[in-house]
Amino acid sequence: MSDMRVKDLAGTVGITAERLVEQLNEAGINVSKPDDQITEEQKQTLLKFLQQRHGKDADSSSSSPKKITLKRKSVSEIKLGGATRGGKSVSVEVRKKRTYVKRSETEDAAAAAELLKQKAAEEQAAEVARQEELRLQEEDKRKQLLDEEARRKQEAEEEAATIAAAIEAEKQAAEEAERAAEEEKKAIEAESKNKKTAAKAKKKDDELTPSQLAHKKLEEADAKRRAANRARIDAEKALEAKKKAREEEEALEKEREKAKAAAAEAQAKEQKAGVRKTKDAEAKHNKDKTARRGGRKDDDFERKELHVSEGKSGRRKKKKGGGAASRVAMKDQEHGFSKPTAPVVHEVSVPETIGVSDLAQRMSVKAGEVIKALMGLGTMATINQVLDQDTAVIVVEEMGHVAKPIQENEVEQALKVSDEELGELKMRAPVVTVMGHVDHGKTSLLDYIRTTKVTSGEAGGITQHIGAYKVQTSRGEIAFLDTPGHAAFTEMRSRGAKVTDIVILVVAADDGVMPQTIEAIQHAKAAESIVIVAVNKMDKPEANPDRVKQELANHEVIPEDWGGDVQFVPVSALTGEGVEDLLDAISLQAEVMELTAPEQGPAHGTVIEARLDKGRGTVVTVLVQQGTLNKGDIVVVGQEYGRVRAMFNEKGEQLDTAGPSTPVELLGLSGTPAAGDELQAAPDDKTAREIANFRQTKAREQKMAQQQAAKLDEMFNKMEEGDVKTLNVVIKGDVHGSVEAVSQGLQKLSTAQVKVRVVGSGVGGINETDAQLAAASQAILIGFNVRADNAARKIIAEKGLDVQYFSIIYDLLDVVTKAMTGMLEPVFRDEIIGLARVDDVFSSPKFGDIAGCLVIEGVVKRSNPIRVLRDNVVIYEGELESLRRFKDDVNEVNSGTECGIGVKNYKDVKPGDQIEVFERVEVKPTL
Repeated sequence: MSDMRVKDLAGTVGITAERLVEQLNEAGINVSKPDDQITEEQKQTLLKFLQQRHGKDADSSSSSPKKITLKRKSVSEIKLGGATRGGKSVSVEVRKKRTYVKRSETEDAAAAAELLKQKAAEEQAAEVARQEELRLQEEDKRKQLLDEEARRKQEAEEEAATIAAAIEAEKQAAEEAERAAEEEKKAIEAESKNKKTAAKAKKKDDELTPSQLAHKKLEEADAKRRAANRARIDAEKALEAKKKAREEEEALEKEREKAKAAAAEAQAKEQKAGVRKTKDAEAKHNKDKTARRGGRKDDDFERKELHVSEGKSGRRKKKKGGGAASRVAMKDQEHGFSKPTAPVVHEVSVPETIGVSDLAQRMSVKAGEVIKALMGLGTMATINQVLDQDTAVIVVEEMGHVAKPIQENEVEQALKVSDEELGELKMRAPVVTVMGHVDHGKTSLLDYIRTTKVTSGEAGGITQHIGAYKVQTSRGEIAFLDTPGHAAFTEMRSRGAKVTDIVILVVAADDGVMPQTIEAIQHAKAAESIVIVAVNKMDKPEANPDRVKQELANHEVIPEDWGGDVQFVPVSALTGEGVEDLLDAISLQAEVMELTAPEQGPAHGTVIEARLDKGRGTVVTVLVQQGTLNKGDIVVVGQEYGRVRAMFNEKGEQLDTAGPSTPVELLGLSGTPAAGDELQAAPDDKTAREIANFRQTKAREQKMAQQQAAKLDEMFNKMEEGDVKTLNVVIKGDVHGSVEAVSQGLQKLSTAQVKVRVVGSGVGGINETDAQLAAASQAILIGFNVRADNAARKIIAEKGLDVQYFSIIYDLLDVVTKAMTGMLEPVFRDEIIGLARVDDVFSSPKFGDIAGCLVIEGVVKRSNPIRVLRDNVVIYEGELESLRRFKDDVNEVNSGTECGIGVKNYKDVKPGDQIEVFERVEVKPTL
C-alpha cells in the first residue's frame, strides 16, 4: 500500500481524523493536520504502539493462562402485594458466567479498530437523534404557526362582523333620521293649513301640537344616531386595543421561542458533549480492560435464574438498595439487538456488466462508499455508471467481500441441443460463395447456372445485396451465395465467406487481379474456405489466363498445374464455356470435404440479409446450417424473436420445412435483425422472449459502458479538430447490409477538413421520425432503394429538408463527396497582372507625390490592389489613388507605356522601386 493522507486512513479505519492525529503524535509521529501524508513505516509504527498500549509485548514469553472463567452472583429482593403484613418477599438471584480468552496481536488490533468503529457509530447515532429532535421541534413550531394563523383568521372574522354590525346600526339610525325629517315636514304643512281654525279648537294644556311631535321624533333619531356613532367608535377602539395586545403577545411569544430554542441547542450540545465524554471514557475503560485480560472472546453464555422464597415470618425482606437492584435485574432480562462485533463478509455475484448502485446493493453498502472506492482506484464514476466485470471484482475485493464472477448467458442454455436430439449426420449440399471484383461477371456466371436474368434487375448492373439461391444441377444440389463486388460492401463479402464451404473467386481474364479480388482472397483465407478460381470472360480476344495465374500467385494462390492446390477453371458467363467444368470442380471438392450435417432436431442457421417490407413486415434471408426449420417454429435471431409464419425459397414458392444448406426467406420476427446474427430454434415463446430481452439489455449496457469510456477521448478529439466542419446524414435502406455498407462508405469519405457523421440509420422507408431527426440535427436524408411516406413528405416540405434518393452506391458516394466539397471555405490565389518601374518621383500640390513609371510587364489597372517592391522585397501593400497618362485620368495602362501613379496613403516611393499590380482569383476547393 502506498503513502496516503491521515484523513483517508481514518476513513478506512472508521475513526475521526482528529483522533488519529492524536494517536500518531502519541506514537512519536509528527503530524499536525489530517491532510498530512504518512508512509507505510509510520503505519507499522502506529500499529506497534497501539498493540503495546493494549498490553501486547512481542518479547514476552510468560506462561499466562490462555483462558479464564469468571462467575458472578447477585441477590436482591422485591416486594409483592403491597406493604401489608401478609405480603410476600421475592428474592431475585442473578448468576453470570463469562469466559475470557487471550487474543493474538492481530485480534487485539482488530478489537481496537472495532472499538473505534463502535465509537464512531455511536456518535453518528447521537447525531441522528439530535437531528430527529430538531426536526420534531421544527414540526412543533410549524404546528404552532398554523394554530396562530387560524386564531388570527378567526379574530379577523370577528372584527369584520363587529364592524359590519356597527355600520348597519349607523345606517339604520340615518334612515330613522330621514323618516323623522319627513314627518316633521308633513307636520309643518299640516299646521299651516289649520292656522285659521286653530283659534277655534280648544286643546288641553297637556296635549302637543304636530310640530312639537315632529321635533320630538327628530331629537330621538338624533340621539339614536349619536349612540350608534359612539358604539362604532367604541368598537374601533376595542379592536385597536385588541390588535395592540395581540402584537405584544406575539412579540413575547417570539422571545419565548428564541429562548426555548437557545436552551434546547445548549442542552443538545451539553448532551452531545456528555455522551461523547461518556463514550470516550467507556471506550478507554474497555481498551484497558481488554489489554489487562488479553482480549475478550464473545460470551460463551449468560445464565440467569429467578429464585422465589419467603421469609420466616411470611414478610418480604426489605433490603437496602433492593429496588434498584431488582430494576437492574429485570432490565438484564430484556432482549435487544446487538451490533455485530466483526464486519460482515458477503459473497457477491458479479456479472459481465453491473451498475454502481446494483453493486452497492449486493454488498449491502451505500453507493457513495462504492464511488469512494472507485475514486481510490483512480476511476471517476457516478451512481448510474455501468462497470465491467474486472473493475467490479477489484472493487468488491477492495471493500473486503468475496467476488464471484458469473457468466450471464445461463438463460441461453435452454437453446443448447444435445447430440441425441440432433440425430445422425447426413450428407448435405455444399454452400458456395461467388466473390470477386465488381463487373468481373460474378452474377452473370450465376445467372447462366440458374438460367435466369438477375443482373438485368440490379441497379447499374452491379449487385447491391447478398443473393442466396439453391440450384439443382446434374451433380446434385448446390447452395450459391452471390456477394457484391463494390468496395463499399466489404462486410457483406466477409459474412459470405464465413458461412461458406467453397469460395468461387471470379477474375476477368482481360482485367486481372483488382483490389476487391485481393480483398476476397483475404476473406476466404480468414474463413479457412476452399478457393476455386473461375477465370471469366474467356470469349474475349484480349483474354490472358496466364496473366491471372501470375498475379494470383503473387498473393499465395498457386494453380494446380504450377504445383499448388487451387483449381483454375476458364469459363465464359456469356457463352457458357467451361461452366460444366466448374460445376464438376465444385462437386469433386464437396465429395473430398465430405460435408455432413444433422437433419433432425432444432434448426440453427445464419442471417444472410434482412429487410423491412411494407406489406409483409420483416423479411429475413436465412441459410439453415443444421437441423430442420419448420413452419410455425419459435426462433431467436440475435436480439429479435418470433414465430415462423411463412417460408419462401428463391423462386417465391412457399415451404413447410427447410433442411441444412437451404437458404429461405422468413416472415414473423419481432424486428429486423442484423446481418450475420445466428438463428436458433427455441422450445417455447416465453423462453425466446426472455433470451431476446436479455440480449437487448446486455447490448444496451455494453453500449453505455463504451460511451462512458469514450467520452474523454471524444472531448480531446474535438479539441484537436478545432473548426472541422461536419456533414450530418440520416440513412434509410431496403436491407440491413446496404445500410451498413452505405454508412461505412460515407464515414470513409471523412477528411481533415470535413467529417461525415451518421446520426441515424435503419431499414425501411423514410418515416416521420426520420424526418424529425434530420430536422433537429440539420442532416441530409438519404434513401437507398426506399422512399419517404406521406407524413415524412409533409415534414420535409414544411422544414425544407434535403432528401436524396439513390439506387447505385457509387452515385451516392459521388453526390456526398460534392456536398462535402461545397462545405469547404473558398480559397483565393493572388495572380500578378502587371509590373511598373518607378523612374522618378514628382511633387504635385493637388495630388501629392506622383511616381513617374514605365509599365514593363502586363497591364496596370487602377481598380486592382498593388504592392510596392524595393529590392524585390514587399514594403507596402495597398491600392492606387490615381493613374494618369499625361494630363488625363485613365483606368489602365498597357506594357511599354509611361504613366503617373499615385499610391494611396503612402509617401515613401523612391526611384528604382517597382509597383506590382495583382488580382485575387478564387480557386475551387477540393477534398
